[in-house]
Amino acid sequence: MPVRLVDREPVVLVETLVAGLVPPPHFSDACFATYVPDPDQPSQRRAVALLEEFALRLEPLPRRRFGRSKAPLGRPGVYLDGGFGVGKTHLLAALWHAAPVPRAYATFVELTQLVGALGFAEAVQALSGHRLLAIDEFELDDPGDTVLVSTLLQRLVDAGVHVAATSNTLPGTLGEGRFDTADFLREIQGLRAHFDAVRVDGEDYRHRGLPAAPPPLSREDLERAAQRPGSSYDGFEALLEHLARLHPSRYGAMLDGLSAVCLDRVVPVVDQNAALRLVVLVDRIYDRDLPVLISGVPLEELFPPELLCGGFRKKYLRCLSRLTALVRQGADRGGPC
Repeated sequence: MPVRLVDREPVVLVETLVAGLVPPPHFSDACFATYVPDPDQPSQRRAVALLEEFALRLEPLPRRRFGRSKAPLGRPGVYLDGGFGVGKTHLLAALWHAAPVPRAYATFVELTQLVGALGFAEAVQALSGHRLLAIDEFELDDPGDTVLVSTLLQRLVDAGVHVAATSNTLPGTLGEGRFDTADFLREIQGLRAHFDAVRVDGEDYRHRGLPAAPPPLSREDLERAAQRPGSSYDGFEALLEHLARLHPSRYGAMLDGLSAVCLDRVVPVVDQNAALRLVVLVDRIYDRDLPVLISGVPLEELFPPELLCGGFRKKYLRCLSRLTALVRQGADRGGPC
């Protein structure tokens, strides 16, 4: 009998949120040596070298015999900018593994959720003793997040915390297409001042030289595939409704114990709020390396043109990239029994 995600409403304790600030299982062994730069993209090799240099800054400096040690050169943060699928998250996780403890790793969404759960002052206290805060998928989706993150990072940098982040958007253009950035220019410029930007160019490695995603299964084949132990099985629209009732910080726990995710009757997602929640869910599925099997429309029809042309275009493209890789894993798993 398959698991139904719509029946799961996990409770995530605050202590679990703090203890869980580590790279996801997909990147648990990531290191600089296992990152394979594209030989046609010199920026990738350059990014590795710059991050290895940045990692050296994280080691506590020995004190000189008289007076304080000289402060290290460079800004307190490094910002990896590039398209989706070029390995930015791998590099960020590699930097985290190379950093001395204490250290923390979170997606941007998880970081804002942590502040919401702890409160601002408590979040600053919990993170201010860290050598590194690594932030994946850095995006500013609304003005409230802009002010919150700008203030949080300023407090942490003042406390001596180094910050590393990845994004598909340069720090100076965060928020464009989502809200009037002119009203929050001071906060955005403040964020940019913390980071040295490192460009990572290249093609999407998840699909480099590989065929497109396999076509959706029939409902009958999907139902048979869902009978395998550890599989979940949900109607797509019912799952979207369920996500609207759960805080995104609980999406990951909802997937605990699964070996595959089966989604029946996938349809285009026309509501932007539902689409953004789906992006978060797919990120958590990808973090856990869970194969996905679907019936319904092909993946290229998942997000309509009006969403793909909007301010969250890069989020949706990353979601499609990751979901395509997961569906390909589902096909490699053998499809229906």
